[in-house]
Amino acid sequence: MNSIIHLENIRKSYFMGKHELEVLKGLSLEIFKNEYVALMGPSGSGKSTLMNIIGCLDTPTSGTYILNNHDVSQMQDNALAEVRNKEIGFVFQQFNLLPRLTAAENVALPLVYAGMSKKLRTEKAMHVLDMVNLTDRSHHRPNELSGGQCQRVAIARALVNDPAIILADEPTGNLDTKTSYEIMEIFDQIFNNGNTIVIVTHEEDIANHARRIVRLRDGVIESDRKNEKVIVHH
Repeated sequence: MNSIIHLENIRKSYFMGKHELEVLKGLSLEIFKNEYVALMGPSGSGKSTLMNIIGCLDTPTSGTYILNNHDVSQMQDNALAEVRNKEIGFVFQQFNLLPRLTAAENVALPLVYAGMSKKLRTEKAMHVLDMVNLTDRSHHRPNELSGGQCQRVAIARALVNDPAIILADEPTGNLDTKTSYEIMEIFDQIFNNGNTIVIVTHEEDIANHARRIVRLRDGVIESDRKNEKVIVHH
């Protein structure tokens, strides 16, 4: 089986003057196509650093990272940005939508960078908005949408260029319980459509939607197991 994410002996240190702070201490991890993985750990465990490396927002100090057959461990920023735009769909806690653009325009944004024609961009944007049940809101701006709707727009934007993985960082962090549940239901559908999802969370009930839970502590993997208590939506 081919892994989409292959991390081998990843170390990440930050230097403050002469002082070295080692955040990731030789961590290895494999994630395969169409897996649904939750990354958990207390603050300071290294999970944000690991997420930034998986998301190609940062490179490791040493070790190997192969993302969908690209060795990204030593890539320069511009090459890294290209891989990131093509291979990863991000969903953040803050939605990160542009306030002046409509939902459809926000969703189509990654395709603008990919140089796609306007007609095709609009078609693709409407297709993914349909997947998150927001077709009727496509012309609304973020301030005319609820938090849950904004997060659905952000999920549609993450899906629009068919990335290898969806990387979600505390995607329900700003939402109430009922809305969080609805958002997790959408992640379930995305997973059932064959996508690979990595979700970073510190909430057990959110992690329980994933099929596999990887726990970090002090820069290493403390446990990596199949989730026996998957919450399945009907």
